[in-house]
Amino acid sequence: MARRQTAKRAAQNATREERRRPGRAPPKVPATTSAAAPARGIRAARAAERRDAILAAALEEFAVSGFAATRLDDVARRAGVAKGTIYLYFRDKESLFQELVRATLSPVVGNIETAQMRDVPARMIAEMIADIFAREIFGTRRKDVLRLIITEGARFPKIAEFYYHEVIERVVAALRAMLGRAVARGELKSDALVRFPQLLVSPALMALVWNGMFDRFAPLDIRALMRAHIEILFGDRPPQDNALQRTSS
Repeated sequence: MARRQTAKRAAQNATREERRRPGRAPPKVPATTSAAAPARGIRAARAAERRDAILAAALEEFAVSGFAATRLDDVARRAGVAKGTIYLYFRDKESLFQELVRATLSPVVGNIETAQMRDVPARMIAEMIADIFAREIFGTRRKDVLRLIITEGARFPKIAEFYYHEVIERVVAALRAMLGRAVARGELKSDALVRFPQLLVSPALMALVWNGMFDRFAPLDIRALMRAHIEILFGDRPPQDNALQRTSS
């Protein structure tokens, strides 16, 4: 009995020693394990495509019918998926709309937050923000999301609350920080814009309403409108700002 146990321990020790030897080939990985990673990647890509298709279809339906009248059946039909597929990604119509807001507008908010941190005069940052609004909101379907918030927010308080925290709160904080530095540097004579940073972007909201109603009669040049507003707020551009703008561009 003792000899058998001794032999068993010797065999185990030999196996361990063999495993520690250099040049030993690694254990073989089953073919199913190595093939699983690409398969998972393909499934993830297809799931992302379906999700994007649902969001794009939702934007079209919400823009045409409004939040209240839009049915998930119509979103599914436009996206080319079964209605049940929508529930794999979104809990209900409200969560679908919230994700649409987040997916479309959060990148723009991030750009505004980044712009305000630049160490340049506040007027230049305000002009950058005006260009962001003109290019990334009014020049895209994002403007339809903003119109939906304006028209539907009062009837659906949860949507308005989500939009406030996801977009408005962040933009106002970024603008207030930038305008506060402008007052401290003497670039602004009054702190009125710090107290009411909404004034800086108010022409954008006015233009959104105007173009939604009167665009076919008298379309507005959004970028020119916002630049004119900045000129009223900040006055004539100082010569050093002109030189700095040419250097930065």
